[in-house]
Amino acid sequence: MTEVSTPSSSSGAPRIVDSFSSRNTSSSDDAASISATEWKRLFIQMQSHQTLATSSSSARKATRTSTMDTISSHRSSRGRGGTPRAITSSTRGSGRTPASRRLLDSPSTSTSSLPTSPSDPLSRIRHKLITTPLPPDSFLTPTNTSYRSVIWKLLLNIDSLDIPTYLSLVAKGNSPSHEKIRNDTFRTLATDQGFKERVKEEKLIRLLDAFVWKYNRGEDSEDEADDGGVYEFSYVQGMNVLAAPFLYTMESEVEAFRCFSRFIEWCCPLYVQPTLGGVHRGLQLLDRCLEILDPPLYTHLRSKNLSAEIYAFPSVMTMCACTPPLPEVLQLWDFLLAFGVHFNVLCIVAQLHIMRTDLLESNSPMKLLRNLPRLDARKIIKVTVTLARDVPEILFEELVKHPYHPDSVIGFI
Repeated sequence: MTEVSTPSSSSGAPRIVDSFSSRNTSSSDDAASISATEWKRLFIQMQSHQTLATSSSSARKATRTSTMDTISSHRSSRGRGGTPRAITSSTRGSGRTPASRRLLDSPSTSTSSLPTSPSDPLSRIRHKLITTPLPPDSFLTPTNTSYRSVIWKLLLNIDSLDIPTYLSLVAKGNSPSHEKIRNDTFRTLATDQGFKERVKEEKLIRLLDAFVWKYNRGEDSEDEADDGGVYEFSYVQGMNVLAAPFLYTMESEVEAFRCFSRFIEWCCPLYVQPTLGGVHRGLQLLDRCLEILDPPLYTHLRSKNLSAEIYAFPSVMTMCACTPPLPEVLQLWDFLLAFGVHFNVLCIVAQLHIMRTDLLESNSPMKLLRNLPRLDARKIIKVTVTLARDVPEILFEELVKHPYHPDSVIGFI
């Protein structure tokens, strides 16, 4: 019988980040301890105001707490992954989402003071993610879960798991896309030993099969119903890599499935359509952003017949999850989930900016772009925020909409 991991009610022992714990230096240990202390302080403050929901240890009861009620009230204004469902009159002029606007308009994101309003936990979390990275999984929250698993569920507005539904989907066995899934899963983050040890291939296959079955049973899910049947969901290239961070981060397979489903349906549905329309639109926008933000580099790459379609397809399709190391990917995703997955396009421009000297001096820049440098999430985020302030308002609005708005991919479908 297939064994599926579900949330445990016991506290359990702290999980060790085996993929990089052996390489930690004393300075990185100190930084992690400081980070854990800062996040623990924030959690305690928010709990004291009854604005933080209980962790996954109580998720089996699917009880709505005051925090989840508060966060639910933000959904209509937040939209997908930090973006609004529609550009309202208050945001149309600026072309930026509320979360993005607060981030980009801040004179100094590294020194601005922490918001103190207990009624807006998401704003406090977003600000904290910019100033203080989440600690590794060996540091646990006051409720004995990893900080990232709790934060991601809050950012994705996950307030219930519906364990019976997932088990029923798993019970269906191999999905119609099973062979395509099997052809991809064995090479998912294949060079990351920590991922391979923590996330067995059968878990990834099971989760992706269940996602396919979710849309082959002739019933609308809550999330699908929200989209009015606009999108077509099945398995497409790249979904195996998009699912990997959730299986690595979440305490249970059920939580990973719920978060992955919400992420796909809510944050980037156009990235997983049969034609990958959102991905191709993102690549087009990447070229436009690079041309505006760094004309010499853009001209140099074009002189070598290099467009984003050629060198950036994997990075756009997987939200940079294809570039190691995984711990840095997770930090970058903290930022994307907090402020919107549309920022991934600018994160890739930031990576190009960081290596621009080498690219400009190279007669064969594709050799460098074929194997990007290892991710440095904090550096990339800092450069991304700086670059984003120089993106024209109309172009930024197109960036915001391209992962989910059907009008954004006309011509790509």
